[in-house]
Amino acid sequence: QVQLVESGGGLVQAGGSLRLSCAASGSIISINAMGWYRQAPGKQRELVAGFTSSGVTNYADSVKGRFTISRDNAKNTVYLQMSSLKPDDTAVYYCNAFISVPGNTWQNHWGQGTPVTVSS
Repeated sequence: QVQLVESGGGLVQAGGSLRLSCAASGSIISINAMGWYRQAPGKQRELVAGFTSSGVTNYADSVKGRFTISRDNAKNTVYLQMSSLKPDDTAVYYCNAFISVPGNTWQNHWGQGTPVTVSS
């Protein structure tokens, strides 16, 4: 079994910062792509930032220059440093990872989500 556990969400004023963490645990051989998505009320889930299988980082245009994704491979953990937060950043943030597990199988996993609320 593989689990993704997120932490770090909360309430912050516009212009403030938050740091999200996502730790993967369980029967993990390796992690391919890993990143963060978000879903605001009434909207579709969208990619915020992520690492591709080759280690390249991708960011949504709306967060470029404000958010930074990083990872600690030894801890199977990915972070999202969010700065200059805006009310439009309010959403539930989900961690996602494409993971190799025993049995030569790749699985796509989601965390439970952590809410971020930015007040104006």
